[in-house]
Amino acid sequence: MASFQGTKINPTSFHRSQLTFYAFLIPLSILMLLPILFIINHAFKPISELFAYPPAFFVKNPTVNNFTELARISSASGIPFSRYLINSLLITSIGVFFAITITALSAYGLSKLHFRGKKVLFEINTLALMFVPIAVQIPRYLVIARMGIIDTYLAHILPVVVMPVAMFLIKQFIDQTPNELIESAKIDGASEMQIFYHIIVPIVSPAIATVGILAFQAIWNDTSTSTIFITDESKRTLAFYMMSLTSSVGNNIAGQGMAAAASLIMFVPNLLLFVFLQSKVMNTMAHSGIK
Repeated sequence: MASFQGTKINPTSFHRSQLTFYAFLIPLSILMLLPILFIINHAFKPISELFAYPPAFFVKNPTVNNFTELARISSASGIPFSRYLINSLLITSIGVFFAITITALSAYGLSKLHFRGKKVLFEINTLALMFVPIAVQIPRYLVIARMGIIDTYLAHILPVVVMPVAMFLIKQFIDQTPNELIESAKIDGASEMQIFYHIIVPIVSPAIATVGILAFQAIWNDTSTSTIFITDESKRTLAFYMMSLTSSVGNNIAGQGMAAAASLIMFVPNLLLFVFLQSKVMNTMAHSGIK
């Protein structure tokens, strides 16, 4: 086992030399965990604790009244809560699938295929990383309007299926794939698509998982699309509904509890997805700089 000044690197079992790392990492982990604990505790606080002074971090008398009140207000609206939920699940599922597929195929083409304009296309993608979504909101609206997909589900999906940062990340992974491996597959008679699905995809699966998380968060939490491109209430998403509901009642005292409950409902899917895929994300961060 390699060692440096008495400290073992990656020991197979606990070693007292690792106490230094634990002394640093455990407080840091607790600090990172505090926002998650706050969101969970805040959602179950009764009104008296939400406005208590000085404010308490942990809930003392947990209650589900915030969630029942949110459900009551939701059922009283013209569009059922389930409609917004189904819209979000449908749009997010389709959007994540196409975002992964399109960015992975594009990254493979820019990394391993040879064609005219390849470098220019990659530079354009790199340039696109500089622009935040709000900076391209007007041209995006004009494009969607001229395509005739205003007030349709496609208006939710098309703007997010191309992610410049996702394409850049996956390309960096594919660049590390040996060309000899691809050439040997071609000698065995494999087509480009067979090489992509059977060789490239397993190798870049950590990056694909990371892109899936990024795409899920971008689509699941998006409210601007429902605000700008959608006028039919039945085609809007859960994120928009939660935002509009809490903003309409959130200015009064009772609305603060519903706003806390809505925040937790929108946060939980993001947390669960990251928990299930966190090992892949760690692999992405570990290998993204290796050449």
